[in-house]
Amino acid sequence: MTNLALTAFLLLLLAVGFRRPFLWVLAYLYVDILQPQVISWGLLSRLPVSLICFVAAFLGWVLADDKRDSRGSFRQVLMALLLMYCGATTLAAQFPAEAAEKWAWVWKALVFAIFLPFTLRTRLRIEVVILVMVLTAGAIIISGAIKTLAGGGGYGSLRLFVDNNTGLYEGSILSCVAISLIPLIVWLARHGTIFPPDWRVSTFAAALIFACALIPVGTQARTGLVCLAVLCVLYLRTARRRVLIVGLMAAAALIALPFLPASYTQRMSTIENAQSDQSASTRLAVWKWTLDYVRAHPFGGGFIVYKANELKFETVTADTAGSTTVIRAQEVQDSGRAFHSSYFEMLGEQGWPGLGLWLAIQLSGLVQMEILRRRWGQRGRVAAGGKSQEGESEGGGGEQEKDGWQAPLAAALQLSQIVYLVGSLFVGIAFQPFILMLVGVQCGLWTYLKRSRPNAAARISERRGLRTGSTAASASAGGLPTRSGAFTPH
Repeated sequence: MTNLALTAFLLLLLAVGFRRPFLWVLAYLYVDILQPQVISWGLLSRLPVSLICFVAAFLGWVLADDKRDSRGSFRQVLMALLLMYCGATTLAAQFPAEAAEKWAWVWKALVFAIFLPFTLRTRLRIEVVILVMVLTAGAIIISGAIKTLAGGGGYGSLRLFVDNNTGLYEGSILSCVAISLIPLIVWLARHGTIFPPDWRVSTFAAALIFACALIPVGTQARTGLVCLAVLCVLYLRTARRRVLIVGLMAAAALIALPFLPASYTQRMSTIENAQSDQSASTRLAVWKWTLDYVRAHPFGGGFIVYKANELKFETVTADTAGSTTVIRAQEVQDSGRAFHSSYFEMLGEQGWPGLGLWLAIQLSGLVQMEILRRRWGQRGRVAAGGKSQEGESEGGGGEQEKDGWQAPLAAALQLSQIVYLVGSLFVGIAFQPFILMLVGVQCGLWTYLKRSRPNAAARISERRGLRTGSTAASASAGGLPTRSGAFTPH
């Protein structure tokens, strides 16, 4: 039944796309996040489903979509430069075959992130893309949360739809993405128009947020715990009752602690001491090797260059029996270990130029979302207070400008990106397609609101001009003084 349901849904989505080509963009989002072709064992598993949806999304926009409001942005140019640079380093990669294998999906993720903003020319499209991303990733998250509650979790052993440890099905990546989704879930629950806010939407949103918070427990990924802690701190910056919220968080943690599996608490305790955990010690050794490598290869070694590393490091364990503690040091040798950090992944594979481009893409996104949050937050307050000279918001008086969805969405996207950047410290997800989709949504929101400003200003100027003209006409007709102070005859 699962196979038939997945096949029927995707075929229906592709068929309806002939009437509404934008649905092919949503189809690609769905396929690239959930990977139904991997879950299915029938027709979908034998077809290049991702490539079909990828091509359909582009052709649908080129041949049938309205492109009058399509605009590019500086960040899309940066992504295009990164795409070309990665292509060049792939040609000169130290491990050509492995690099070509990673390049096969990296270029597609980057191209789609560059392309997506061109299709997001209305608020509805921006919202539906976010909704599809949240619900599709939510399907994986809900599955993991249910198995966690049933006691089926564990590091590297939480089985989701498939027995696959790549993409969103890898524990640390899923934990990071799950926590980064929470701000977007909150925004959809408060400002969504496809599913307008009511008790059913709020209930589902609360349950999905709870499921997202359970994923770090089910996967026992320390990355998820750090991301969740950072998100809580970020929410406190705008909270009104900080002391009460901190108290509730502490109480919830104390209540939940006895119910957590012993394996989870033991694994989380290794955050304090890297030398007591071989995994953490390995990461530090890989990062040191990367810094040494780029001194000799400042332009990087291409994708999967970590296979060249040779590591030697020391782990320390403490065994306590009664009042006696025995410290044991052990030398460990390893090789070909992954970077376990997006920052060192970019540095080792793409060198200093690639890391610089990647950081520029990320940091400019934070700046742009902060600009939108402040600009449209101020407009929303003006509109809510009725202080605008025209009795409407400065955004132009339209329904979309008055309902105050822009600033909260910019803040949600900013929070999601910050969580991703924190998680990226410990997971190699520099080119994770889901995160690049979020970057595409940010670019789409930036260009959409940038288009809205001059149009709104033009409408306000037009209304003011009409009012000024009508006032002058009334003054002339009634013998009243004009702005120059002169009277006109009857």
